[in-house]
Amino acid sequence: MESCVESKLQKLGYFINTVPYGYIEACNAWYKNELIEKFHRRTSIQGEEYEIERMNFAKRGCADDANLCEIIQINVGNDTQTDEINKILSDNRFDVMYRKQLERMSAAGTVASYVRLKNATYLDNGRVTGGDIRVEYCYAENYTPLLVENEEVLDACFSGVDYVNGKKRTTMVLFTRPDGTNYKAETYTFDENGAELENYWINLGDVKPFAVMMVAEVNNLDDMQGFGLPKIWGAIPTLKKIDLCNMILNGDLEKGEKLILTNEALVELDEETGEPKQKTPLMKRLFVFLGEKLPEQKNVIQEYNPQIRVDEITKAFELCLSLFSMTFGFGSKKYTFEQGQIQTATQYIGERQDAMQELNKQRKEATDYITGIVRAIMWFSNTFNGTSYNLEDEVCIDFDDSYIEDKTTKLSNMRADALSFSDIPEFMIRYIMMSLNVDRKEAEKILNTQTEEEDPEVDD
Repeated sequence: MESCVESKLQKLGYFINTVPYGYIEACNAWYKNELIEKFHRRTSIQGEEYEIERMNFAKRGCADDANLCEIIQINVGNDTQTDEINKILSDNRFDVMYRKQLERMSAAGTVASYVRLKNATYLDNGRVTGGDIRVEYCYAENYTPLLVENEEVLDACFSGVDYVNGKKRTTMVLFTRPDGTNYKAETYTFDENGAELENYWINLGDVKPFAVMMVAEVNNLDDMQGFGLPKIWGAIPTLKKIDLCNMILNGDLEKGEKLILTNEALVELDEETGEPKQKTPLMKRLFVFLGEKLPEQKNVIQEYNPQIRVDEITKAFELCLSLFSMTFGFGSKKYTFEQGQIQTATQYIGERQDAMQELNKQRKEATDYITGIVRAIMWFSNTFNGTSYNLEDEVCIDFDDSYIEDKTTKLSNMRADALSFSDIPEFMIRYIMMSLNVDRKEAEKILNTQTEEEDPEVDD
């Protein structure tokens, strides 16, 4: 959080809980593959400083976690309304930003977004004219919950930094409900020194203009109200072990080159000093040991082949990866070495269902998040663009199940059941709901229309 934002919130009378940002900062450092000073910087027993190479496995875990909540399409009401809502989402690069937010949520526990008007004219009476609907995306470090009831964030503050003519500018947006029902949006901007440049406000309705998505797992950390559990936090000890395993592997490989040990009888000596002459690049690779200068000596040349502890290192790696997999809710063996290959998310979750319960909980969070954004967009469009969307229409989200199951096979089986049991409409209704990604009411309507076309009434 920017210092100017924290200072402004305090002046407005809000208490800022800074505890969550310590966890978030630590997790983001691992997610961004930054150097952890107290761990990656080390000193050898000879007093030489060195760094442990970083595998960036935190990023890998977050990316695989994000795969499980990828969406294919969003349907809202009729086809026309769906196309218009998806056009707004596309103009705001929702598909790209949602994917990034999934990863960042897995890392830091929380992401958010809010809807605003761009290029609008704000009037003194809290009204506005003109403007285009924009969706702004925020990460945990730029989000502050102000009112939380039953784990639901009702009031919140969001901030962001951009640059105008090369100078830093910070924007803070505050969403509160002064009357307990309708939202008020207050916007403040600050210059590079934290001085306030301008502020304006607008009265909104009772539809929440923002949405917050958290990790579905219960947050067991203290003083984290309004924030989700950062998955990386619990995985940091195992991430350290993974980097240590990689360090040991690198050490064995670097020392694994064959050494040729030669008797100094094979090395040309300087007649004046009695020392070996300057070595050529090839000779520098030879390790010279002392011995008698006898041409007939048997051990004139011998080889030394260092052993690379592949089996031991592999077992250590596999243990660490299993521990890491468990901390991310993937089950015990998402990342395993089998027949020389690392088994990853697609194969493991498709074959083993240990992670399905975690997946379903997270998809519920994602559904609520997307639904919140869509409803806010619809309200803004109705209020400022003159549309008449039905805010009660169900938002149907089709998630990409290719990571956990073969959707084509599942649809084929559902279709076969529907045809085999044609006298039971329920099978066909479920098939239509899944294949077309529509709600039950729309599926029943499609089925009834199809039935009427196939069996027209005959007039007497």
